[in-house]
Amino acid sequence: MTALAAAPRRATASAAHRLSFAHLLKSEAIKILTLRSTWWSLGVTAALSVGISLLIALATSGMGGSMEPTNVILAPTQFTMLVAGILGAIVVTGEYSTGMIRSTLTAEPRRGAVLLAKAIIVALTMMATTIVIYVAAILLTAPLLSTSIDWATPGDSIVPLALGVVSMACFTLMGVGFGFLLRSGAGAIAVTVGVLFVLPIMLSLFSIAGPDWMWVVEAGKYLPVSAAGSLTRAGASDLVEPALTMAGWVLAPLLLGWIALRSRDA
Repeated sequence: MTALAAAPRRATASAAHRLSFAHLLKSEAIKILTLRSTWWSLGVTAALSVGISLLIALATSGMGGSMEPTNVILAPTQFTMLVAGILGAIVVTGEYSTGMIRSTLTAEPRRGAVLLAKAIIVALTMMATTIVIYVAAILLTAPLLSTSIDWATPGDSIVPLALGVVSMACFTLMGVGFGFLLRSGAGAIAVTVGVLFVLPIMLSLFSIAGPDWMWVVEAGKYLPVSAAGSLTRAGASDLVEPALTMAGWVLAPLLLGWIALRSRDA
C-alpha cells in the first residue's frame, strides 16, 4: 500500500520538477530580454556584422574580383565574437552587481539549474539573432557579389553558416561561464576579451621569434577563434578537431562557473 501511494507522489514530484525548470526558463528569458544591455549588444552585433559584410562586398565588387559569398557573411565573426562573449558575461555579472542573484537562488535553490537555464536562454537568443543577421546580410550583399551562394552544395553554404550560428552561441556561453566564475563585470569582460582577442595576437607574435618558438604559434589553432575559423570555412572537411576544441572552451568555463556557484555564497 505504501509503495502504491509512493508511486503517484514520485510522478507528481517529477512533473513539478519539469514545470519548475520551465518556469525558470521563462523567468530567465524575461530577465535577459528586458535588459537594455541585451538589446544594445544584439544591436551592435547586427550593425557590425551586416555593415562589415557590406563593406567587404563593396570592396570586392569594386576591385572586379570575387570572394566566396559565404565568407563575406562570416568574416565579421572575428569582431562580433567579442560582443557575444561580453553579452554572456554581463548577463550574469549584472545580477551579482544588483543583488538579484540572491532572489534568483532563493526562488530556485538548485544552482546548477539556474546556470543551465541562463545558458540555454542566452545561447538561444544569440543563435536567433545571428540567423536574422545572416539572412539580412545575404539579401543585402547578394546584388554586390558576382557569384551567389551555392545552396546546392551544403559544405559551401548551409554547413558553414550553421556552424557560424553555433560558434556565436559558444562565444556567448564562454562569457556566461566567466561571469559565474569571476562575478565581476570588469573581470569577466577582461578575461573574455583576453581569450578571444588578445591571446591569439600574442601567440601569433611568436612567429617572428624563429623556428624554436613555432610550437607556440601552432598552439594558437587550439584557441576558440581559430576553431571557429576552421569550422566556418567553406568547404572544410576536417571538423572534428575544431569542434572538440570549441566544445572544450565552452564546457571548461561553464564547469568552473558551476563549481564556483555551488561552493560560494551569493
